[in-house]
Amino acid sequence: MRHRRVSVLICAAVSAVVMTACGSGGSGQSADGKTELTIATFNEFGYEELFKEYEAAHPDIKITQRKTGQGQPHHQNLFTKLGAGSGLADIEGVEEGYLSQVMAKSGQFNDLNEIGPKIEDGRWLDWKTQAITTKDGKLIGYGTDIGPLAMCYRKDLFEQAGLPSDPEGVKTLFATWDSYFAAGDQFIAKVPGVAWFDSAAQVYNAMHNQLETGYYDTSDKLVVDTNPDIKKNWDTVAAAVSKGQSARLVAFSPEWNTGFKLGKFATKTCPSWMLGVVESQAGAENAGKWAVTDAFPNGGGNWGGSYLTVPKQSKNAQKAAELAAWLTQPEQQIKAFKAKGTFPSQVKALDAPELLEQTNAYFGDVKAGELFATQAKKIKAAQYKGPADGQIQETVFSPALQSIEQGKNAEEAWTAAVDGAKKAAK
Repeated sequence: MRHRRVSVLICAAVSAVVMTACGSGGSGQSADGKTELTIATFNEFGYEELFKEYEAAHPDIKITQRKTGQGQPHHQNLFTKLGAGSGLADIEGVEEGYLSQVMAKSGQFNDLNEIGPKIEDGRWLDWKTQAITTKDGKLIGYGTDIGPLAMCYRKDLFEQAGLPSDPEGVKTLFATWDSYFAAGDQFIAKVPGVAWFDSAAQVYNAMHNQLETGYYDTSDKLVVDTNPDIKKNWDTVAAAVSKGQSARLVAFSPEWNTGFKLGKFATKTCPSWMLGVVESQAGAENAGKWAVTDAFPNGGGNWGGSYLTVPKQSKNAQKAAELAAWLTQPEQQIKAFKAKGTFPSQVKALDAPELLEQTNAYFGDVKAGELFATQAKKIKAAQYKGPADGQIQETVFSPALQSIEQGKNAEEAWTAAVDGAKKAAK
Protein backbone atom coordinates (compact mmCIF):
# COMPACT_ATOMS: atom_id res chain seq x y z
CA MET A 1 0.00 0.00 0.00
CA ARG A 2 1.32 3.36 -0.78
CA HIS A 3 0.59 6.64 0.92
CA ARG A 4 2.91 7.87 3.56
CA ARG A 5 3.75 11.12 5.26
CA VAL A 6 5.19 13.23 8.10
CA SER A 7 6.04 12.91 11.77
CA VAL A 8 7.87 10.34 13.80
CA LEU A 9 5.80 7.44 15.06
CA ILE A 10 5.17 7.62 18.78
CA CYS A 11 3.41 5.20 21.01
CA ALA A 12 0.33 7.37 21.43
CA ALA A 13 -0.18 7.36 17.64
CA VAL A 14 -0.36 3.63 17.36
CA SER A 15 -3.79 2.08 16.93
CA ALA A 16 -3.75 -1.53 17.98
CA VAL A 17 -6.18 -4.37 18.17
CA VAL A 18 -4.89 -4.83 21.70
CA MET A 19 -3.02 -1.82 23.09
CA THR A 20 0.51 -2.60 24.17
CA ALA A 21 3.58 -0.63 25.06
CA CYS A 22 5.78 0.53 22.20
CA GLY A 23 8.58 -1.85 21.31
CA SER A 24 8.81 -5.60 21.19
CA GLY A 25 10.34 -6.13 24.57
CA GLY A 26 9.30 -8.99 26.81
CA SER A 27 9.11 -12.70 26.26
CA GLY A 28 6.56 -12.73 23.44
CA GLN A 29 4.06 -14.32 25.83
CA SER A 30 0.80 -12.69 26.91
CA ALA A 31 -0.45 -12.70 30.49
CA ASP A 32 -2.65 -15.74 29.80
CA GLY A 33 0.29 -17.77 28.52
CA LYS A 34 -0.53 -17.48 24.83
CA THR A 35 2.14 -16.66 22.28
CA GLU A 36 1.66 -13.01 21.39
CA LEU A 37 2.44 -12.08 17.79
CA THR A 38 2.67 -8.40 16.96
CA ILE A 39 2.09 -7.12 13.43
CA ALA A 40 2.76 -3.54 12.36
CA THR A 41 0.77 -2.24 9.39
CA PHE A 42 -0.26 1.09 7.90
CA ASN A 43 -3.33 2.39 6.11
CA GLU A 44 -5.70 -0.49 5.30
CA PHE A 45 -4.49 -4.08 4.86
CA GLY A 46 -7.98 -5.47 5.51
CA TYR A 47 -6.76 -8.01 8.07
CA GLU A 48 -8.88 -7.23 11.14
CA GLU A 49 -11.37 -10.06 10.65
CA LEU A 50 -8.61 -12.40 9.48
CA PHE A 51 -6.81 -11.93 12.78
CA LYS A 52 -9.93 -13.13 14.59
CA GLU A 53 -10.20 -16.10 12.24
CA TYR A 54 -6.57 -17.08 12.80
CA GLU A 55 -6.86 -16.76 16.57
CA ALA A 56 -9.97 -18.96 16.55
CA ALA A 57 -8.07 -21.66 14.64
CA HIS A 58 -4.93 -21.21 16.79
CA PRO A 59 -6.08 -20.77 20.42
CA ASP A 60 -2.48 -20.58 21.57
CA ILE A 61 -1.91 -17.38 19.54
CA LYS A 62 -2.83 -13.82 20.45
CA ILE A 63 -2.40 -11.19 17.70
CA THR A 64 -1.72 -7.54 18.44
CA GLN A 65 -1.87 -5.07 15.57
CA ARG A 66 0.00 -1.77 15.55
CA LYS A 67 -1.70 0.23 12.84
CA THR A 68 -0.74 3.71 11.68
CA GLY A 69 -2.88 5.85 9.41
CA GLN A 70 -0.04 6.77 7.08
CA GLY A 71 2.91 4.93 5.66
CA GLN A 72 5.81 7.29 6.21
CA PRO A 73 5.79 7.28 10.03
CA HIS A 74 5.45 3.50 9.93
CA HIS A 75 8.54 3.15 7.78
CA GLN A 76 10.44 5.79 9.73
CA ASN A 77 9.78 3.72 12.83
CA LEU A 78 10.88 0.59 10.97
CA PHE A 79 14.24 2.03 9.97
CA THR A 80 14.80 3.66 13.37
CA LYS A 81 14.19 0.37 15.18
CA LEU A 82 16.33 -1.55 12.70
CA GLY A 83 19.16 0.82 13.59
CA ALA A 84 18.48 0.47 17.31
CA GLY A 85 18.40 -3.32 17.13
CA SER A 86 15.13 -3.69 19.04
CA GLY A 87 11.53 -2.53 19.20
CA LEU A 88 10.05 -3.94 16.00
CA ALA A 89 6.92 -6.05 15.68
CA ASP A 90 7.16 -9.75 14.87
CA ILE A 91 5.74 -8.97 11.43
CA GLU A 92 6.41 -5.64 9.73
CA GLY A 93 4.53 -4.45 6.67
CA VAL A 94 6.72 -2.92 3.97
CA GLU A 95 5.40 -0.74 1.15
CA GLU A 96 7.03 -1.05 -2.27
CA GLY A 97 8.18 2.57 -2.30
CA TYR A 98 10.55 1.70 0.57
CA LEU A 99 11.57 -1.68 -0.73
CA SER A 100 15.04 -0.74 -1.94
CA GLN A 101 15.87 0.69 1.48
CA VAL A 102 14.68 -2.54 3.07
CA MET A 103 16.65 -4.67 0.62
CA ALA A 104 19.79 -2.76 1.55
CA LYS A 105 19.20 -4.02 5.10
CA SER A 106 18.08 -7.51 4.09
CA GLY A 107 20.50 -9.11 6.55
CA GLN A 108 18.28 -7.87 9.39
CA PHE A 109 15.27 -9.81 8.09
CA ASN A 110 14.63 -13.53 8.21
CA ASP A 111 14.85 -15.57 5.02
CA LEU A 112 11.30 -16.86 4.74
CA ASN A 113 12.49 -19.71 2.55
CA GLU A 114 14.34 -20.94 5.64
CA ILE A 115 11.96 -20.27 8.54
CA GLY A 116 8.58 -20.15 6.84
CA PRO A 117 6.26 -22.99 5.83
CA LYS A 118 6.56 -24.51 2.38
CA ILE A 119 4.89 -22.23 -0.16
CA GLU A 120 3.42 -23.56 -3.38
CA ASP A 121 5.32 -22.57 -6.52
CA GLY A 122 3.97 -19.58 -8.38
CA ARG A 123 1.83 -18.19 -5.56
CA TRP A 124 2.64 -14.62 -6.54
CA LEU A 125 3.10 -12.72 -9.76
CA ASP A 126 6.73 -13.21 -10.75
CA TRP A 127 7.71 -9.56 -10.54
CA LYS A 128 6.17 -9.29 -7.10
CA THR A 129 8.39 -12.03 -5.69
CA GLN A 130 11.52 -11.02 -7.59
CA ALA A 131 11.40 -7.57 -6.04
CA ILE A 132 11.71 -8.97 -2.50
CA THR A 133 14.31 -11.66 -3.27
CA THR A 134 17.99 -10.89 -2.62
CA LYS A 135 20.74 -11.53 -5.16
CA ASP A 136 21.73 -14.69 -3.26
CA GLY A 137 18.17 -16.04 -3.28
CA LYS A 138 16.84 -15.07 0.16
CA LEU A 139 13.12 -14.28 0.30
CA ILE A 140 12.58 -11.60 2.92
CA GLY A 141 8.89 -10.89 2.41
CA TYR A 142 5.55 -12.36 1.33
CA GLY A 143 3.55 -10.31 -1.15
CA THR A 144 0.21 -8.92 0.01
CA ASP A 145 -1.41 -6.57 -2.49
CA ILE A 146 -0.76 -4.69 -5.68
CA GLY A 147 -2.38 -1.46 -6.81
CA PRO A 148 -3.81 -1.74 -10.34
CA LEU A 149 -5.13 1.66 -11.32
CA ALA A 150 -8.61 2.71 -12.42
CA MET A 151 -10.44 6.02 -12.18
CA CYS A 152 -13.08 6.91 -9.58
CA TYR A 153 -15.44 9.81 -10.15
CA ARG A 154 -18.58 11.49 -8.83
CA LYS A 155 -21.47 10.68 -11.18
CA ASP A 156 -23.70 13.45 -9.87
CA LEU A 157 -21.03 16.10 -10.34
CA PHE A 158 -20.30 14.89 -13.86
CA GLU A 159 -24.00 15.23 -14.65
CA GLN A 160 -23.98 18.79 -13.32
CA ALA A 161 -21.13 19.57 -15.69
CA GLY A 162 -22.89 18.00 -18.66
CA LEU A 163 -20.27 15.28 -18.94
CA PRO A 164 -20.99 11.57 -19.52
CA SER A 165 -21.55 9.85 -16.19
CA ASP A 166 -21.91 6.13 -16.93
CA PRO A 167 -18.79 3.92 -16.65
CA GLU A 168 -18.64 3.29 -20.41
CA GLY A 169 -19.32 6.87 -21.43
CA VAL A 170 -16.54 8.35 -19.29
CA LYS A 171 -13.84 6.16 -20.80
CA THR A 172 -13.10 8.66 -23.57
CA LEU A 173 -12.50 11.31 -20.91
CA PHE A 174 -9.96 9.06 -19.21
CA ALA A 175 -8.23 7.73 -22.35
CA THR A 176 -5.09 9.87 -22.00
CA TRP A 177 -3.77 12.45 -19.58
CA ASP A 178 -4.43 15.10 -22.23
CA SER A 179 -8.09 14.09 -22.43
CA TYR A 180 -8.31 13.89 -18.64
CA PHE A 181 -7.07 17.43 -18.06
CA ALA A 182 -9.13 18.74 -20.99
CA ALA A 183 -12.23 17.29 -19.33
CA GLY A 184 -11.10 19.01 -16.14
CA ASP A 185 -11.16 22.35 -17.91
CA GLN A 186 -14.74 21.68 -19.02
CA PHE A 187 -15.75 20.57 -15.54
CA ILE A 188 -14.47 23.54 -13.54
CA ALA A 189 -16.06 25.92 -16.05
CA LYS A 190 -19.47 24.35 -15.40
CA VAL A 191 -19.32 23.52 -11.67
CA PRO A 192 -17.85 26.47 -9.76
CA GLY A 193 -16.48 25.72 -6.32
CA VAL A 194 -15.70 22.06 -7.03
CA ALA A 195 -12.25 20.92 -8.14
CA TRP A 196 -11.52 18.29 -10.78
CA PHE A 197 -9.09 16.31 -8.61
CA ASP A 198 -8.06 16.19 -4.98
CA SER A 199 -4.33 16.75 -4.90
CA ALA A 200 -1.54 17.59 -7.32
CA ALA A 201 0.74 15.08 -5.62
CA GLN A 202 -1.82 12.29 -5.95
CA VAL A 203 -2.28 12.83 -9.68
CA TYR A 204 1.43 13.33 -10.28
CA ASN A 205 2.32 10.13 -8.41
CA ALA A 206 -0.13 8.14 -10.53
CA MET A 207 1.41 9.58 -13.68
CA HIS A 208 4.92 8.98 -12.38
CA ASN A 209 4.30 5.34 -11.53
CA GLN A 210 3.35 4.70 -15.16
CA LEU A 211 6.82 5.64 -16.35
CA GLU A 212 9.20 2.89 -17.40
CA THR A 213 11.98 4.68 -15.54
CA GLY A 214 11.24 6.67 -12.42
CA TYR A 215 13.53 8.61 -10.10
CA TYR A 216 16.27 5.97 -10.48
CA ASP A 217 17.50 3.77 -13.27
CA THR A 218 18.18 0.09 -12.57
CA SER A 219 21.81 0.81 -11.69
CA ASP A 220 20.58 3.00 -8.81
CA LYS A 221 21.62 6.20 -10.57
CA LEU A 222 19.38 9.16 -9.75
CA VAL A 223 17.86 10.48 -12.98
CA VAL A 224 15.44 13.10 -11.68
CA ASP A 225 16.94 15.93 -13.72
CA THR A 226 17.85 13.84 -16.78
CA ASN A 227 14.62 11.88 -17.29
CA PRO A 228 12.49 14.21 -19.47
CA ASP A 229 9.28 12.34 -18.64
CA ILE A 230 9.50 13.43 -15.01
CA LYS A 231 9.67 17.13 -15.91
CA LYS A 232 6.91 16.70 -18.50
CA ASN A 233 4.58 15.25 -15.88
CA TRP A 234 5.53 18.00 -13.46
CA ASP A 235 4.71 20.72 -15.98
CA THR A 236 1.39 19.08 -16.89
CA VAL A 237 0.21 18.87 -13.29
CA ALA A 238 1.46 22.36 -12.46
CA ALA A 239 -0.52 23.76 -15.39
CA ALA A 240 -3.68 22.03 -14.15
CA VAL A 241 -3.15 23.51 -10.69
CA SER A 242 -2.76 26.99 -12.17
CA LYS A 243 -6.13 26.59 -13.92
CA GLY A 244 -7.89 25.68 -10.67
CA GLN A 245 -8.34 21.95 -11.26
CA SER A 246 -6.86 20.93 -7.89
CA ALA A 247 -8.71 20.98 -4.57
CA ARG A 248 -5.26 21.63 -3.04
CA LEU A 249 -5.68 18.97 -0.36
CA VAL A 250 -2.98 16.89 1.33
CA ALA A 251 -3.80 13.22 0.87
CA PHE A 252 -4.93 11.41 4.02
CA SER A 253 -5.17 14.65 5.98
CA PRO A 254 -8.36 15.49 7.91
CA GLU A 255 -9.19 18.10 5.28
CA TRP A 256 -8.79 15.52 2.50
CA ASN A 257 -11.04 13.11 4.38
CA THR A 258 -13.67 15.82 4.74
CA GLY A 259 -13.29 16.63 1.05
CA PHE A 260 -14.76 13.25 0.15
CA LYS A 261 -17.73 13.80 2.41
CA LEU A 262 -18.41 17.34 1.17
CA GLY A 263 -17.85 16.66 -2.53
CA LYS A 264 -14.87 18.99 -2.93
CA PHE A 265 -13.54 17.19 -6.02
CA ALA A 266 -14.96 15.13 -8.86
CA THR A 267 -12.30 12.54 -9.72
CA LYS A 268 -9.83 10.39 -7.83
CA THR A 269 -6.99 8.24 -9.11
CA CYS A 270 -8.02 4.86 -7.74
CA PRO A 271 -5.72 1.95 -7.18
CA SER A 272 -7.83 -0.94 -6.00
CA TRP A 273 -7.18 -0.26 -2.32
CA MET A 274 -8.60 3.25 -2.67
CA LEU A 275 -12.21 2.00 -2.88
CA GLY A 276 -12.19 1.24 0.83
CA VAL A 277 -10.73 4.66 1.58
CA VAL A 278 -13.34 6.46 -0.52
CA GLU A 279 -16.20 4.60 1.13
CA SER A 280 -14.96 5.14 4.66
CA GLN A 281 -14.33 8.85 4.15
CA ALA A 282 -17.25 9.82 1.91
CA GLY A 283 -19.69 8.04 4.20
CA ALA A 284 -23.10 6.48 3.78
CA GLU A 285 -24.66 9.77 2.71
CA ASN A 286 -22.66 9.63 -0.54
CA ALA A 287 -23.34 5.98 -1.40
CA GLY A 288 -24.17 5.60 -5.08
CA LYS A 289 -22.64 8.95 -6.04
CA TRP A 290 -19.17 7.52 -6.60
CA ALA A 291 -18.44 5.26 -9.57
CA VAL A 292 -15.33 3.53 -10.92
CA THR A 293 -14.49 2.52 -14.47
CA ASP A 294 -11.94 0.12 -15.96
CA ALA A 295 -10.11 2.92 -17.72
CA PHE A 296 -7.14 5.01 -16.75
CA PRO A 297 -5.20 7.69 -18.63
CA ASN A 298 -2.44 6.24 -20.82
CA GLY A 299 -3.58 2.67 -20.25
CA GLY A 300 -3.25 1.92 -16.58
CA GLY A 301 -0.46 1.09 -14.19
CA ASN A 302 0.32 0.14 -10.64
CA TRP A 303 0.33 2.33 -7.56
CA GLY A 304 1.58 0.56 -4.52
CA GLY A 305 1.61 -2.85 -3.04
CA SER A 306 3.11 -4.24 0.11
CA TYR A 307 4.86 -7.18 1.74
CA LEU A 308 4.94 -8.85 5.14
CA THR A 309 8.43 -9.32 6.57
CA VAL A 310 9.73 -10.98 9.73
CA PRO A 311 12.65 -9.04 11.26
CA LYS A 312 15.36 -11.02 13.01
CA GLN A 313 14.40 -9.12 16.17
CA SER A 314 11.28 -11.28 16.45
CA LYS A 315 11.26 -13.67 19.42
CA ASN A 316 8.70 -15.86 17.65
CA ALA A 317 10.00 -15.75 14.09
CA GLN A 318 8.76 -19.17 12.95
CA LYS A 319 5.23 -18.62 14.24
CA ALA A 320 5.27 -15.10 12.80
CA ALA A 321 6.27 -16.51 9.41
CA GLU A 322 3.42 -19.01 9.62
CA LEU A 323 0.94 -16.20 10.28
CA ALA A 324 2.38 -14.08 7.46
CA ALA A 325 2.22 -17.03 5.06
CA TRP A 326 -1.41 -17.68 6.00
CA LEU A 327 -2.39 -14.03 5.60
CA THR A 328 -0.90 -14.00 2.09
CA GLN A 329 -2.62 -17.14 0.86
CA PRO A 330 -4.90 -16.44 -2.13
CA GLU A 331 -7.98 -17.26 -0.06
CA GLN A 332 -7.12 -14.76 2.67
CA GLN A 333 -6.14 -12.01 0.24
CA ILE A 334 -9.52 -12.33 -1.44
CA LYS A 335 -11.14 -11.74 1.96
CA ALA A 336 -8.92 -8.70 2.49
CA PHE A 337 -9.96 -7.44 -0.93
CA LYS A 338 -13.61 -7.78 -0.01
CA ALA A 339 -13.00 -5.92 3.26
CA LYS A 340 -10.88 -2.99 2.10
CA GLY A 341 -10.26 -3.29 -1.63
CA THR A 342 -6.62 -4.43 -1.30
CA PHE A 343 -6.07 -6.19 -4.59
CA PRO A 344 -4.27 -9.56 -4.35
CA SER A 345 -0.87 -10.20 -5.87
CA GLN A 346 -1.49 -13.96 -5.88
CA VAL A 347 -1.88 -15.55 -9.33
CA LYS A 348 -4.72 -17.90 -8.37
CA ALA A 349 -6.64 -15.08 -6.75
CA LEU A 350 -6.71 -13.08 -9.98
CA ASP A 351 -8.87 -15.75 -11.63
CA ALA A 352 -10.82 -16.89 -8.58
CA PRO A 353 -14.61 -16.74 -9.03
CA GLU A 354 -14.92 -15.17 -5.59
CA LEU A 355 -12.79 -12.28 -6.84
CA LEU A 356 -14.24 -11.91 -10.32
CA GLU A 357 -17.82 -12.01 -9.04
CA GLN A 358 -17.24 -9.64 -6.16
CA THR A 359 -19.29 -6.46 -6.36
CA ASN A 360 -19.10 -3.19 -4.49
CA ALA A 361 -22.48 -1.81 -3.41
CA TYR A 362 -21.07 1.59 -2.53
CA PHE A 363 -19.91 2.05 -6.11
CA GLY A 364 -23.23 1.06 -7.66
CA ASP A 365 -22.74 -2.72 -7.46
CA VAL A 366 -19.81 -2.54 -9.87
CA LYS A 367 -17.99 -5.84 -10.44
CA ALA A 368 -14.92 -4.52 -8.68
CA GLY A 369 -13.05 -7.82 -8.72
CA GLU A 370 -13.37 -8.26 -12.47
CA LEU A 371 -12.63 -4.59 -13.10
CA PHE A 372 -9.34 -4.56 -11.21
CA ALA A 373 -8.35 -8.01 -12.46
CA THR A 374 -8.62 -6.55 -15.95
CA GLN A 375 -6.49 -3.59 -14.91
CA ALA A 376 -3.96 -5.81 -13.12
CA LYS A 377 -3.37 -7.93 -16.19
CA LYS A 378 -2.30 -4.83 -18.10
CA ILE A 379 0.74 -4.54 -15.83
CA LYS A 380 3.88 -6.10 -17.27
CA ALA A 381 6.36 -5.03 -14.62
CA ALA A 382 6.67 -2.76 -11.63
CA GLN A 383 8.73 0.39 -11.95
CA TYR A 384 12.16 -0.04 -10.37
CA LYS A 385 12.40 1.79 -7.07
CA GLY A 386 15.84 3.03 -6.07
CA PRO A 387 17.33 3.42 -2.58
CA ALA A 388 15.63 6.69 -1.57
CA ASP A 389 12.61 6.41 -3.85
CA GLY A 390 9.98 6.55 -1.13
CA GLN A 391 11.73 9.43 0.60
CA ILE A 392 11.97 11.40 -2.65
CA GLN A 393 8.31 10.88 -3.43
CA GLU A 394 6.93 11.64 0.00
CA THR A 395 9.31 14.16 1.56
CA VAL A 396 10.54 15.96 -1.55
CA PHE A 397 8.24 15.83 -4.58
CA SER A 398 4.90 15.71 -2.78
CA PRO A 399 5.67 18.75 -0.57
CA ALA A 400 7.07 20.58 -3.60
CA LEU A 401 3.84 19.99 -5.49
CA GLN A 402 1.88 21.11 -2.45
CA SER A 403 3.93 24.32 -2.43
CA ILE A 404 2.68 25.04 -5.97
CA GLU A 405 -0.87 24.59 -4.71
CA GLN A 406 -0.06 27.14 -2.02
CA GLY A 407 1.14 29.70 -4.57
CA LYS A 408 4.83 29.00 -5.15
CA ASN A 409 6.20 29.42 -8.67
CA ALA A 410 6.25 26.03 -10.42
CA GLU A 411 9.80 26.41 -11.77
CA GLU A 412 11.14 27.44 -8.39
CA ALA A 413 9.39 24.46 -6.85
CA TRP A 414 10.89 22.18 -9.51
CA THR A 415 14.40 23.42 -8.77
CA ALA A 416 13.82 22.83 -5.06
CA ALA A 417 12.49 19.32 -5.77
CA VAL A 418 15.53 18.37 -7.86
CA ASP A 419 17.90 19.71 -5.21
CA GLY A 420 15.96 17.90 -2.50
CA ALA A 421 16.06 14.62 -4.43
CA LYS A 422 19.82 14.86 -4.82
CA LYS A 423 20.24 15.46 -1.09
CA ALA A 424 17.96 12.55 -0.25
CA ALA A 425 19.94 10.26 -2.55
CA LYS A 426 23.30 10.99 -0.90
